[in-house]
Amino acid sequence: MKTLKIPEATIIRLSVYSRYLTEVDRKGIVTISSGDVAEGVGVSPAQVRKDLAYFGEFGTRGVGYNVKDLHHHILKILGLAQDWSVTLVGLGNLGLALSSYKGFRERGFVITSIFDNDPHKIGTQIKDVEVMSLEKLEEVVAANKTQIGIIAVPAAAAQDIADKLVASGVKAILNFAPGVLNVPPEVELRNVDLAVNLEVLTFNVGAQRF
Repeated sequence: MKTLKIPEATIIRLSVYSRYLTEVDRKGIVTISSGDVAEGVGVSPAQVRKDLAYFGEFGTRGVGYNVKDLHHHILKILGLAQDWSVTLVGLGNLGLALSSYKGFRERGFVITSIFDNDPHKIGTQIKDVEVMSLEKLEEVVAANKTQIGIIAVPAAAAQDIADKLVASGVKAILNFAPGVLNVPPEVELRNVDLAVNLEVLTFNVGAQRF
C-alpha cells in the first residue's frame, strides 16, 4: 500500500488549527465550520478542508465539526495524545528561556532532563529539574527513554552533542545552534537559526530597493 506524503505546510497548519480549537473550546463553543476555523487562523475554508481530508472525513456537511472531536483528532494526528520526554542541552540565555517556556508543557512536551558544562549551573534546579553535567547525558537520556533532544549550545559543540543524543536513543532533535549537523536518516532533525530568520525578514523589508 502506497503511503501518502503529507506536505510539511499541512502539518504546520494542523498545529495552528489545534491551538485555535483549544481557545474555541475554552469559550464553550460546541460546533464550528471550516469557515470559522479559516477566519480564526487566516487561511481559506478550502485549505482547512483540504488539510483535514488527508486524514479522513471529519464533521457533517451543512453542520460543521464538533470542536472537541476535531481537536482530539488533530492532536492524535500530531502525536500529541501522549506526553513526550524532552532533554535540553545547553543552559545559556537561549537554553534558560527555552527551559521556562510554558508552551512546551501545555502541548505535551515535558523537559525531563537538562545538561550543561558550567560548574555553577550544575546541581541547580529549573522547574524541579536538576541541571546535570554533560558527562551524565547518555546515561540519563537512555534511562528516561527520552525521544526528543533540544540543542542550545555553541556551534562548535553541537555535533558532539547530537552524536551523544543519537547514541542515547533520541529519535528527534531540535537544533538551535548555527551550522549543519549530521545525524542518521532515521533521526528527525529540525534546525532553527534565529539569525537566518531575521535575515529573511530584513531581505523582505528591504526588497523594494531592487
